[in-house]
Amino acid sequence: MNTKKTTKKRIKKSERPPMVFKVTEPTILMDFLLQNLPGKNRNNIKTLLNDGQIFVNNIRVSAYNHPLAAGQNVEMRWQKKTQTSGFQGIKIIHEDKHLIVIEKDAGVLSIATEKKNQATAYNMLSAYVKKQGGNNKIFVVHRLDRDTSGIMMYARSQKMQEELQRNWHRMVLERTYLAVVSGIPEKPEGTITSYLKENKALIMYSTQDAADGHLAITHYKILKHSQFYSLLKVNPETGRKNQIRVHCSDMGHPIVGDKKYGSKANPINRLGLHAWVLSFIHPVSKEHLRFESLVPNKFSKLFPDKEKKEHQE
Repeated sequence: MNTKKTTKKRIKKSERPPMVFKVTEPTILMDFLLQNLPGKNRNNIKTLLNDGQIFVNNIRVSAYNHPLAAGQNVEMRWQKKTQTSGFQGIKIIHEDKHLIVIEKDAGVLSIATEKKNQATAYNMLSAYVKKQGGNNKIFVVHRLDRDTSGIMMYARSQKMQEELQRNWHRMVLERTYLAVVSGIPEKPEGTITSYLKENKALIMYSTQDAADGHLAITHYKILKHSQFYSLLKVNPETGRKNQIRVHCSDMGHPIVGDKKYGSKANPINRLGLHAWVLSFIHPVSKEHLRFESLVPNKFSKLFPDKEKKEHQE
């Protein structure tokens, strides 16, 4: 008697269909996920959010307190593990065949340098994509200063790089930074406008002469403050070199740790600037992607919160 042996093909996580849940009443995302994912605790869910696996009505969401309304769909999408053992100070939070979104630590350069073996984000990602295929390359779309932490993206082709740079202001829906500054600004929120110019020492400075610099506009709002420091939410309308750092200094409230632009205080032993949120329309899929990173723990410790510190590292 011949028996035919059958084997079940193991489905990879990345091939599994997403788990979809319907919202029936107003709530917040963390509470909803705890209720619908009984095997997950709060830390597990924060990891899912931070890894970009949670979607609300097809929009990637990473904020634990995102409000939900009845009728919305919440998805948990499976992702294959990224081989990032060679990474130092960066983490891939989104990857497709067109672009890569990362979160980098303070102290990591975002672009290439003359030193080929230097551990820059660009060099690490270049080595990573070459392992996937010898001709694969990474292309710089925008930059973050070495001492600024947070979210940024790279293109995986020159064509994609050019499209993103050409349509940056149309495709990018939100760029939000967190800045820890010395003192408390007089107004709880406001806008700083100037024209930025670079001197021979490569230091940017403001001028009010439109013919002598490039227009720079920065919006800010105080989120928290202590006796000596303030935590600002900052939205640069333009993207000039060192724009946020110069404008905070212009207000008389330089970013902590920023000696270059007048700071004399450094209570967190790093530059107090973090690229918190990046939201954009995907140039190919037209999907609305939104990435929100955790508030750096060093920032949060300066501003003790009576509420539960859900959003800290």
